[in-house]
Amino acid sequence: MDGNGHALFGLATFTESTFTRSIELTISPTTEVVARAPARIDLGGGWTDVPPYCDREGGFVCNVAITRHATATLQAGDGTEDPLAIAAIKRSGISGARITTQCEFPTGAGLGGSSAASAAILGAIARARGEPVERAEIAEEGRRIEVEELGIAGGRQDHYAATHGGALALTFTNTVGVTPIPLTRTVKLELVRRAILIYTGESRISGDTITAVLGAYEAGKPAVVGALRRMRELAIEMAAALRKGDVDELGALLEEHWMHQRSLHPSIPTARIDEIVDLARREGALGAKAMGASGGGCVLVIARSDNPDRIRRAVSRLGTVLDFDVDETGLTILRSAN
Repeated sequence: MDGNGHALFGLATFTESTFTRSIELTISPTTEVVARAPARIDLGGGWTDVPPYCDREGGFVCNVAITRHATATLQAGDGTEDPLAIAAIKRSGISGARITTQCEFPTGAGLGGSSAASAAILGAIARARGEPVERAEIAEEGRRIEVEELGIAGGRQDHYAATHGGALALTFTNTVGVTPIPLTRTVKLELVRRAILIYTGESRISGDTITAVLGAYEAGKPAVVGALRRMRELAIEMAAALRKGDVDELGALLEEHWMHQRSLHPSIPTARIDEIVDLARREGALGAKAMGASGGGCVLVIARSDNPDRIRRAVSRLGTVLDFDVDETGLTILRSAN
């Protein structure tokens, strides 16, 4: 554990929640906890972290947490409005608590924002209860809340980026393997300089798309099965490229990944996404892909070493560029008072 109660990296087993409590705890009037968790850019392997694919084939995701955060503040009171926070409070056995959330990213941006919010909320609840902030358990409980309480389909990668931070190689079977990818200062600076994140202005819709893609996989449609297999392979290659510090290779892999990702379902690419990707290519980008399940949200572009400023200026005409750095801390308790 570190000073924030962070658990060690390793394997997390899909067990029943230990977060749901039978013993009620009433929050003290003087309690205030502020917790923060990052969003992420998903480089490759998204969709392979979703059952039944990960159960049958084994999933692999490469992602990077970024300094676009969700912050949760827990205080004594009532009037909680965020559905995630309401569900988390109900499951945790606390009473007399009010939780408010603030986010440094657009809603529906494809950056794992709801997972960042759930991680911050659950981190604040754990600290208010005087319990360790267990990152893997919070990641799993965040997903359980989305699936069981809110009916949101999706995978696990976002929750682990939010809780663990940094660049991650994630494996998904009946357990989650969490392997940090060390990035030197030089590689981090180069990645941030050449990675351009642009919000299309369109909130993406992922639930129905995810259900449709997984239905096609279960039906054994060769195009979908083949695309998912190659996306998993590309994610493994992306993790290797990051370890080597090869941003050029990462950009080329990103480009191929988008070709397979967009083939999964007609709703994944949009006219605006295609316009951004095509413009970035014309300006000399190495690769580009939409974030998350897509259908809107953000696009990530990897520029060549000599042209990030030109590409940034060009694509900024088509959306809002979101500056970021690599978040290396993950879920963090910013303030805690009883």
